[in-house]
Amino acid sequence: MQEAVIVEAVRTPVGRRNGLLSETRPDELAAKVLKEAATRGGLSPEHVEDVIMGCVSQIGEQALNIGRVAALIADYPTEVPGTTIDRQCGSSQQAVHFAAQAIASGDMDVVVAAGVENMSRVPMGSTYKGTERSEELTSRYEMINQGLSAERIAEKWGMSRQQLDEFSLESHERALQAQQEGLFEKEIMPLEVTTPEGERTTVRDDSGPRKGSSLEKLGSLKPAFQEDGVIHPGNSSQISDGAAALVLMSRDKAEKLGLNPRFRILARSVVGSDPTMMLTGPIPATEKVLKKAGLSIHDIDTYEVNEAFAPVPLAWLKETGADPKKLNPHGGAIALGHPLGASGARLMTTMVHELERTGGRYGLQTMCEGGGMANATIIERLN
Repeated sequence: MQEAVIVEAVRTPVGRRNGLLSETRPDELAAKVLKEAATRGGLSPEHVEDVIMGCVSQIGEQALNIGRVAALIADYPTEVPGTTIDRQCGSSQQAVHFAAQAIASGDMDVVVAAGVENMSRVPMGSTYKGTERSEELTSRYEMINQGLSAERIAEKWGMSRQQLDEFSLESHERALQAQQEGLFEKEIMPLEVTTPEGERTTVRDDSGPRKGSSLEKLGSLKPAFQEDGVIHPGNSSQISDGAAALVLMSRDKAEKLGLNPRFRILARSVVGSDPTMMLTGPIPATEKVLKKAGLSIHDIDTYEVNEAFAPVPLAWLKETGADPKKLNPHGGAIALGHPLGASGARLMTTMVHELERTGGRYGLQTMCEGGGMANATIIERLN
């Protein structure tokens, strides 16, 4: 089998809902990051054999196969196809998996895996308006809101609101520290945008991290999903806008084109999990991917576990025995935001740059997904 490698990884800044990116169409936002990924990687788009785009709410400006539309807007040759996939929050992590599988099998040599979501312009849940779940499904499973799933996880693992808020505050503090030290600069492409006020400006930073947050402020927020609950907006991921893209190749093709294979995709997993406790999937996905790679959790230098809600990474830590210092070292979705279809590629991009910065060898990424699923990926730095 061919070895699938990462040649380039780049993302946009992540914008708050109705913020600086809200006036940019998602198909145009995705096109910008596709173009930037090829440019930074030194890749002529004519070599790209497919674009695989993660996007959850495929309606409105995100409809009609946004993967193909974005590739055309990005001036990729018309011969380059594109497709759009939905594995809920892990959509663009799954795009990386599909790209790696196509390369490993020998079907393709160059694939761009990407993701996009502009939740300001295409609200979450807009694809499901006017309909209800099948009774054939609800008679078999208790299908509840993800926030209620987070409540049940907190209860099962005995997490107090104080613990959840402390984790959330640390996510913001880590993200703010990373911004202050310029640690996101290499991975983020600056964007010229029109603001909601109609002004032109350049966005260089994620807008989610909050200065001046405190346990007292978090403690004043009302529970969002149940009256006596512990989950509230401050310990949940932020609704956001953003895009990210990675260029994957066979190692042989990268070397023939004179490009730098920076990481290899060492192992991949995807699992189904309890659709009611739908956010616990990263735990078995991690166990499965580590077994495939022949590694232990302690061999991994950095972990990116999506912070859909604070109980998710905290339960993952308890079950895996991972080092909390290695977990989301520059904050996660609670601080940086969670543009659904883009988040998988965003986490992978951040992990690539962090491993290069620190000289780490292995990175592990995992994400919970709606309906009870999870992806996990292990990458290995090559140089």
